[in-house]
Amino acid sequence: MYKQHSVGVVVPAYNEEGLVGDVLETMPAIVDRVYVFDDCSSDGTWAEIQRARARLNASRSSHIDDGREEFVIAERHEENQGRGRCVKEGYRRALADGLDVVAVVDGDGQMDPDELHRILDPVVDGRADYAKGTRLKNRGDTNGMSRWRLFGNVVLSFLTNLSSGYWGLVDSQNGYTAISRQVLRELPIEKLYDRYGFLNDILTELNVHGFTIAEVPHPAVYGDEESNIRYTTFVPFVSLLLLWNFLYRIQKRYLVRDFHPVVLCYTVGITGLVLGGIGGLTALLTQTPVFSPATVPAVGGLGILLFLLAIVLDIQQNSRLTYQSEPHPEPNRQRQ
Repeated sequence: MYKQHSVGVVVPAYNEEGLVGDVLETMPAIVDRVYVFDDCSSDGTWAEIQRARARLNASRSSHIDDGREEFVIAERHEENQGRGRCVKEGYRRALADGLDVVAVVDGDGQMDPDELHRILDPVVDGRADYAKGTRLKNRGDTNGMSRWRLFGNVVLSFLTNLSSGYWGLVDSQNGYTAISRQVLRELPIEKLYDRYGFLNDILTELNVHGFTIAEVPHPAVYGDEESNIRYTTFVPFVSLLLLWNFLYRIQKRYLVRDFHPVVLCYTVGITGLVLGGIGGLTALLTQTPVFSPATVPAVGGLGILLFLLAIVLDIQQNSRLTYQSEPHPEPNRQRQ
């Protein structure tokens, strides 16, 4: 229990031998139950999970009054189904068990368990409906993160902000999260994306439902783990997902519920950008330009102005939905 709230933790794991056992063994005392999923790993992940589960279930018991004493509940997928599918299954089980708040801690050891209480605080205190970590807010928190990875996170976070409407977020790919039971009951969990785009997908659904998000700064932790993301497939799929989510959100927020001029600004702005780009490209490559030389910069310039105006209006409409948590404490202020 944490502040009179029962706490569940979902641990998705894929080829995390040598890491996932430590993740389970270092779960803080505030956690009431852990749901760990081996997503058809090809190494010794499942055996490591079973050993840790046996030790923990013998030494720790769940405080949930559901007739079961198990602290760790483990499941192995016969086929790889994706990180999002593991999280969704964990959410469903936590709902069925009546837990008040559910966190996600990946099995790769990159999420410091000592930071879990800070991820939970905005949700259990009622300041936010969903909390997520960020490694990009404070200087020093990105130590150990490659510059290429940092650049990719920044770019993808901007695109996710545009897609989801949560413009205050700076680390969209951070999977260290917490969500309340009430929110889980309202979200269409089954509709969410099963694989690594899950983190981007759930943000759009949260925005459409008008939920508040808190972003909690914490240091990045990197060791011997290797990323399982295949960027040749990840980038195209997530790009299409973000585009679809953007259109879905604009429709739900600014057309279905109530008409807002941000729709016109985005529509005309994007159209102007596309037409200006086509006109400029054809003028460079052919002798028969689509538009006159004076028209291309006018159309493109109008598109840029209206697109930026749309972003400003969008930010204003969603400003109340993002809550920035307190900075990570200095070393001499950290919990002992």
